[in-house]
Amino acid sequence: MLTMEEAMKQAPMRFAPGEIVTGTVIEVRPKEVLVDIGYKSEGSVPGNEFEDIKVVKVGDKVDVLIEKLEDKDGMVILSKEKAEFKRNWEQILTNANEGATVKGKVRAAVKGGLIVNIGVEAFLPASQIDVIPPKNLQQYVGNVYEFKVVKINQDRQNVVLSRRELIEAERNEKRSKLLAEMTPGDIRKGTVKNITDFGAFIDLNGIDGLLHITDMSWGRVGHPSEILKVGQDIDVVVLDINKEKERVSLGLKQKLANPWDSIEAKYPIGQKVKGKVVNLVPYGAFVELEPGVEGLVHVTELSWTKRIAKPSDVLKQGQEIEAVVLGINRDEQKISLGVRQLESNPWDSAEVRYPVKAQVKGKIRNLTSYGAFLELEEGIDGMIHVSDISWTRKINHPSEVFKKGDEVEAIVLEVDKPNQRIALGVKQLSQDPWENIDQYYKVGDLVVGQVTKLASFGAFVGLQHDIDGLVHISQVSEDRVDKIKNVLKAGQDVNARVIKIDRADRRIGLSIKAANYSDEQLKEEQKMLDNLKPGEDLVALQHAFDAAEDYVKDDEEK
Repeated sequence: MLTMEEAMKQAPMRFAPGEIVTGTVIEVRPKEVLVDIGYKSEGSVPGNEFEDIKVVKVGDKVDVLIEKLEDKDGMVILSKEKAEFKRNWEQILTNANEGATVKGKVRAAVKGGLIVNIGVEAFLPASQIDVIPPKNLQQYVGNVYEFKVVKINQDRQNVVLSRRELIEAERNEKRSKLLAEMTPGDIRKGTVKNITDFGAFIDLNGIDGLLHITDMSWGRVGHPSEILKVGQDIDVVVLDINKEKERVSLGLKQKLANPWDSIEAKYPIGQKVKGKVVNLVPYGAFVELEPGVEGLVHVTELSWTKRIAKPSDVLKQGQEIEAVVLGINRDEQKISLGVRQLESNPWDSAEVRYPVKAQVKGKIRNLTSYGAFLELEEGIDGMIHVSDISWTRKINHPSEVFKKGDEVEAIVLEVDKPNQRIALGVKQLSQDPWENIDQYYKVGDLVVGQVTKLASFGAFVGLQHDIDGLVHISQVSEDRVDKIKNVLKAGQDVNARVIKIDRADRRIGLSIKAANYSDEQLKEEQKMLDNLKPGEDLVALQHAFDAAEDYVKDDEEK
């Protein structure tokens, strides 16, 4: 019995447009091939329908589709490509339904995707080429891959393919297998797939793992791109696996020993070290001693004497510096460093250089409400308290006597090395006039002075030996005085008589009107002053001084 194929061969050949017939090459021309199909005239096939017309030989058998039995020259128009397409299309419809896997060769890159030859031309959208849509489509041209048939349109005779679905299916299978066999501590090979600000995603050939920035290096990492590049192959350590969420945490630094494990032996306290400034903050500078090991130089440890407001005033990021190890806390991974310890502390010998009672000289560097700071040397100041400026005058603010930049001499009163303070005094340069007040003034003496201050209750008069006396308003004139400024002016010279000396409270009372009094009259005036009670204009001479100062301040503000 004849087979179907043999029967087809013996069956008479039909010659009609659209029929596929087998012919024999009878001539090869530069742009066409002549084929004998057994018809009354030979047929013509375009040369570009052959993969390489140079290898076509006379006598070769070829299947062709009859497009037209006779053209204007009586030639049969044939097509080798259309014959192949028709047979392949019928084969695809029979064997490759939607969802089937086929093999094909990429012929060309076009807008939106690739043209693939699977027997017929099929379209592969760019989004279906790979898991991540590629930027360069030309790299696929000429390569052979397997594809999944996702859509067949019989009316238009086109096929849409997907390579991505096959890759994802393969990855899912590998992912399940990896998750089942992977354990924490494993070292796996991977490829950097993507880099973000917080880390990098590593393709482990089946599943993506996250390599967090903190697990890239024991040292400081500003951005993952400093260490990794997309496409780079690396070995990573599996840190944690979440099989339910299919998440894998990876590490890179864990392949190396933790430098903090032997930190005490490597950096003993007191050792001099070198490092690079990697970060500056208001309270100090972080110094990298080696990758993964940083120490903090607190702002107070930068200098023994200089007043450093912030580390950036003296240090720069990236600067190489030396320091001394002050302390180590391995559990918290902290090292305390000091820069000033590289030099001797000038305060250790301050008592030798500035002994008590020594006379020193310097410039006024700063004034505060409680005193003046005198610079003795760079970084070391002594303070002159307001109470140590004058034996006799009450100084409310040092600016009454000094200004910044003044060259001043003083006496060392005390050196407080633990608190790094030196107390100075100016009044101690001279003797306290109140110790010899009896030699200077006695009750009843006539004195000459100059009005220095006016207050509502009287006037202060400057006497010799830098001593002030107070003339109460009641002691200015025999006549009633309502306002002191009506009869006296600052800077005016006056004659007065001493009517009271209070050594304990360091007060001298004066009377202008008593300048010409007899001894009896002086005694009466003194009794009157002694009998002044609280609530009256003058409580005591010291209160008068305080009130006068307040008065002068108010008057200046007005």
